[in-house]
Amino acid sequence: MFEQTFKNIDDILHKDAGCTSELDYTEQSSWLLFLKYLDALEADKATEAELEGKAYSFILDKAYRWESWAAPKNADGKFDHNSALTGDDLLDFVNRKLFPYLGGFKQRASGPNTIEYKIGEVFSEIKNRIQSGYNLRDVIERVDELRFRAQTEKHELSHLYEAKIKNMGNAGRNGGEYYTPRPLIRAMIKVTAPKIGERIYDGACGSAGFLCEAFEYLSPQATKAADLTTLQTKTFYGKEKKSLAYVIAIMNMILHGIEAPNIIHTNTLGENINDIQEKDRFDVILANPPFGGKERQEVQQNFPIKTGETAFLFMQHFIKSLKAGGRAAIVIKNTFLSNTDNASVSLRKLLLESCNLHTVLDCPGGTFQGAGVKTVVLFFDKGRPSSKVWFYQLDVGRNMGKTNPLNDADLVPFIEAQKTFADTVQSWSVDVAAVNASTFDLSVKNPTGGEVVAHRSPQDIMDEITALDAEAAEVLASIRELL
Repeated sequence: MFEQTFKNIDDILHKDAGCTSELDYTEQSSWLLFLKYLDALEADKATEAELEGKAYSFILDKAYRWESWAAPKNADGKFDHNSALTGDDLLDFVNRKLFPYLGGFKQRASGPNTIEYKIGEVFSEIKNRIQSGYNLRDVIERVDELRFRAQTEKHELSHLYEAKIKNMGNAGRNGGEYYTPRPLIRAMIKVTAPKIGERIYDGACGSAGFLCEAFEYLSPQATKAADLTTLQTKTFYGKEKKSLAYVIAIMNMILHGIEAPNIIHTNTLGENINDIQEKDRFDVILANPPFGGKERQEVQQNFPIKTGETAFLFMQHFIKSLKAGGRAAIVIKNTFLSNTDNASVSLRKLLLESCNLHTVLDCPGGTFQGAGVKTVVLFFDKGRPSSKVWFYQLDVGRNMGKTNPLNDADLVPFIEAQKTFADTVQSWSVDVAAVNASTFDLSVKNPTGGEVVAHRSPQDIMDEITALDAEAAEVLASIRELL
């Protein structure tokens, strides 16, 4: 229903000088979607208040509501082109009045968990990049076609928005930073099995994929009004450092049905982990922290194990942020299991001694689009040391890529085998007592050898390259003849 509208929006933005990539398209769609959603939310609340015989106090002043500046309607309820701002007038209003007004909510809000605060955060973090007021007018009219009122409409919008995030991830600029494959997230959630009433956290939440999927997993379990309130307000918590990812995370959670997401725009690693108290801890942590980034010296001072590797600092943060008995599933580079530098060894020791690392899922190459690293997922509980680690080497039986990504069926055998820690051709257990106590090496070494990979000889590869070159030369020669 809405797919064509999304495509039309992208086509308009593609023509605008201020938008140059999928990242820009998603960012600019996001702030307009947010305002359209806010309009629908206010309309619903005003109707509810009217039915109860109460007066509704609008969040936005009349001049800044969607119906006033974006999509004025005439008496018949049709779009009123005569009173709609366009061109330079529209740009002037959006850039000089609307954004400063909305950004000011951050100071005016009663607290960070309110929709008012989220409005202020979103509009002080991003700016309108659409340079043509006529293009902006066209986009607004497309966005106005979208409806947020029914659950089915929100559901379809959330799927389309997820597709935008996926495309954004595939567009490069650290694809994995924005998009963790949803089948992998769903498998991580099934293994950690969160329950209503537990607090779920992602300290590097990106586009909030983990939190949205956890909400989808828990929603069917909400059987009474109190459960729904718990899911809306006291279950999902996230932190995100980057402005664009933060805005997308808020929008993604809203589209999935969470009105005022508990996501804070902050550098998680900027806080000293010694300051984390019991009230700050969580029952379940699900995350795919960014790796490779070199954190500054002053940030490293917040952690007992000093390292520039961002993912290793996050691991310390996650271990400290788990409640006793809490459960975590964390995506990390597979080199974490075997690196011999002091930080890696110390971190493996900390994990094995303070947590029960019970499962390691070894993901095949190509699991993450655009990321040339191999990853593992660590599943652990806090509160008792590790005694036995179960490894599962995921083999999907094909080369994965953009057109052939990971799917839910690929992970079913892992989820089933993990329930009993079964030994198979692809899985085995390692006794922690047998692990080298000076290196704590946990490398993935399948004792059965796993699937034998038939590597071609260098001569075979060279012969194929020569044949392909000859073929290409023939094609070029025949093209030249036609010219």
